[in-house]
Amino acid sequence: MSSSAVNGADIPRHVAIVMDGNGRWAKKRFMPRFFGHKQGVDALVRTVQACADRGIEYLTVFAFSSENWKRPTEEVSGLMGLVLVAVSKYLTKLAKEGVRIRIVGDRDAVSDKVREAWNQAESATAHNTRITLSVAFNYGGRWDVVQACRQAMRAGVAPEALDETTLSRFMAMSYAPDPDLFIRTGGEVRVSNFLLWQVAYSEFVFTDCLWPDFGEAELDSALRSFAARDRRFGAVPTGQPVAENSI
Repeated sequence: MSSSAVNGADIPRHVAIVMDGNGRWAKKRFMPRFFGHKQGVDALVRTVQACADRGIEYLTVFAFSSENWKRPTEEVSGLMGLVLVAVSKYLTKLAKEGVRIRIVGDRDAVSDKVREAWNQAESATAHNTRITLSVAFNYGGRWDVVQACRQAMRAGVAPEALDETTLSRFMAMSYAPDPDLFIRTGGEVRVSNFLLWQVAYSEFVFTDCLWPDFGEAELDSALRSFAARDRRFGAVPTGQPVAENSI
């Protein structure tokens, strides 16, 4: 572990990352966008290892949003091909290091080959417990809420019985705690329809670092920022009076 990492007691259980900046990274080097995405996969593998080394139990990354289908056909096709290459290149390595892989999102729109690669990654790592890597692919936060509502209705949940706890059981990431820390690289300051339900009380860190350049130093900086936060989850700090006009 890096000497600049925070104390283990302050480590978040679950970190979510919007991996932004691959295209701009490539453009700065006069390269096609695909090369940025390729370097982004390498950055992801580095980050998974760094998170596992620091005791983070869950890492969730935004790889492909439901809106990304609007990108040029050539880029989308390249991204789909990159999924197959990444599984082939890194699956054995990640499996040996105790990483469990889970895919989150609507699988209906992808090809049989991509779906098969996902199934292979999930089945080959199902027994691992060191860290769970959730890859959000063809995912959107609004889609997640809608599909959860539909599942609840199919399960026969009565309207008067549908509360936050019940609906949470039908969300795509019901197997994981809500993210403690939300990181977005690339300089943009927005959520972009990622884990809208789950980040209600997450701490946010935005960095100008483009995703292919993300590494241990950037992760540790975000972890230090997280450790310095006073997480109250809407409550008033102990010993402080509540203002009369507070909501």
